[in-house]
Amino acid sequence: MAGYYYVRLSEGVHDPLHAKALVFEDHGVKAALVALDLIHVPREIVEAAREQISKTTDIPGENVMISAIHSHTGPEMGSRLLGIQPATKRLADTYLSGLPGRIAEAVRRADAGLQPARICVATGRENSISFPRRYYMKDGTVAWNPGKHNPNIVGPVGGIDPDIPIVVFETPAGKPLAIYMNFACHLDTTGGLFFSADYAYTISRLLSEIKGADVLTLFTIGAAGNINHLDVNNPDPQSSPAEAERIGTILAADVLKTWGHLVEVDPGVLRVSHETLDLPIANYKPEDVETARGIVARYGEPHADSFYARVNAFKILELNDRHGAPIQAEVQVIALGNQLAWVGMPGEIFVNLGKTLKLLSPFPHTMLDELANGSIGYVPDRSAYPQGAYEVVSSRLAPGGGERMVDSAIGQLIALRGTYTNR
Repeated sequence: MAGYYYVRLSEGVHDPLHAKALVFEDHGVKAALVALDLIHVPREIVEAAREQISKTTDIPGENVMISAIHSHTGPEMGSRLLGIQPATKRLADTYLSGLPGRIAEAVRRADAGLQPARICVATGRENSISFPRRYYMKDGTVAWNPGKHNPNIVGPVGGIDPDIPIVVFETPAGKPLAIYMNFACHLDTTGGLFFSADYAYTISRLLSEIKGADVLTLFTIGAAGNINHLDVNNPDPQSSPAEAERIGTILAADVLKTWGHLVEVDPGVLRVSHETLDLPIANYKPEDVETARGIVARYGEPHADSFYARVNAFKILELNDRHGAPIQAEVQVIALGNQLAWVGMPGEIFVNLGKTLKLLSPFPHTMLDELANGSIGYVPDRSAYPQGAYEVVSSRLAPGGGERMVDSAIGQLIALRGTYTNR
């Protein structure tokens, strides 16, 4: 199972994991949004899925945004398939090799079900379930998830993003077909060893019970690189299926509360753009490579090395294998009319980067899908790098990579807004 720096083997399924797809068509132009109930999606799987999509449909592969919801109770996606038995490794490899076809099939089914639809949009707010996970400490450092009621906490570094953008697709007669929603909070609430889509599962289940069994709810995660559900002022444990159920229920209720504020928008013209950036890699010490190899070789051995040692070791080896080559990051934009735009970025984006993007976007409803079209790890903002802590230790990027992705997205949004025409 994915999400941690030690081996976890699944013991069963709490709820099935899905690839969910929405396909748009406007005057012959098609695009698709895909959300996977996985922790992330490797770039090679994105490329293979896009290739199959372009063969099985008339949707250009570059017009498909494939993102992961970042569930920590899904399968390991390949980068840490270590310390396990050969039979388990074969199971994982078989799953990963078949994943592009499953993604393509979801898009094919959505494309085959195209029908006339109208689009309604609104933005809800929820500020009770997400929290910063970086804190200033009394010794002058910044700590990551420093523990509940830690007396050395001074206060949080930054804030959250409470917005819940909602896009509802319905028939001309008003019957709901699909609900797109986005929220910035890590999906690491279920815990345990059973596969689960975490709180996104509860959202989908409840909205289907209320709005119709055939209504698709497509949840995506916003800029949540430094945001999770842990409240340091709450003494209770916060990792269980019940906690995922609680958070999912609140978010489903937020959707229902916001429903009465939905406003129909003119979709206008469908446009897609993307830019691939070469982002400089983080610095590391070449003399630390051999130490890192030893740490990774011990992966799977209980208590062999400290958490931060494992995190840093995997980073060093990945960067060393690049031989100085930059990290490629695709920034993609899908726009409908002059109101709606989706931005895809391939990493765990810090919340202030996402809020800056939405503030500067010329589209009133701009949604950021993080972990889209690949996974380059944590993307801190510049101010975080001198502070250190987990996300910075883990990040493969040199400072400024996140700001460059935001700049690219804003440039594309402005360009697409300038091409808007009303049909």
